[in-house]
Amino acid sequence: MIDWTILAPAAFFAGMVDAVVGGGGLIQIPVLLGQFPQTAIPTLFGTNKLASIAGTGAALWRYTRSVRIPWLVVLPGTAAALVGAWAGAALVAWLPRETMRPLVVVLMIAVALYTFLKKDFGQQVTRPLLPGDRWKGAAFGGLIGLYDGFFGPGTGSFLIFGFIRLFGMDFVQGSASAKVINFATNLSAIAFFASHGPLLWQVGLVMAVCNLAGSYVGTRLALKHGAGFIRKAFLGVVVVLIAKQLADLAG
Repeated sequence: MIDWTILAPAAFFAGMVDAVVGGGGLIQIPVLLGQFPQTAIPTLFGTNKLASIAGTGAALWRYTRSVRIPWLVVLPGTAAALVGAWAGAALVAWLPRETMRPLVVVLMIAVALYTFLKKDFGQQVTRPLLPGDRWKGAAFGGLIGLYDGFFGPGTGSFLIFGFIRLFGMDFVQGSASAKVINFATNLSAIAFFASHGPLLWQVGLVMAVCNLAGSYVGTRLALKHGAGFIRKAFLGVVVVLIAKQLADLAG
């Protein structure tokens, strides 16, 4: 029997967190695994993406109405991320995913330390975009897409950090830009998982409604409180991601 008293709040909170800094999968996937222990992993991962894309889409729509998204960088990055995600998924057949985990932990610790120590990081836009940034955006998107298709944890955090560090965005603009790529790769993942097995459509669609409501709340908080609020939430999510990856390594 489906326990909606667990699934619905989890989807709502995941949507709220995801709208601000990403990382909603940290909440939804463990809950789905706990509720459906006998269900195939691809089915649960696809169901998670089905629930998440509603919140991501809503956050993206809300951000585009309030934030200037730098399409010069974001569109090439999105196209490259889609190609990279498929290549990353194919790479799994050649290289075990677990080989990535120690490197990812080191990268996340570096991201957290840099963001924590550099107090003005992402607090304001630091430079205008240049014509050459479209190629840098494509390279960045392709690399992140490859990582997302191959391994995945922390993709949203790496996207936001990269947009700020490489292209001089602030946290609000970086989070909004990350949603474009997140939405595209989520759509690609749903197509991939749906073609490789059944999804829990009823569960995914009900969770999508809850995720959508949480996304609305999260986006309002992000736009109201600005870069300082997103920076704190970003650090919190990255610390949780580090703890999760270290626990998996220890296990």
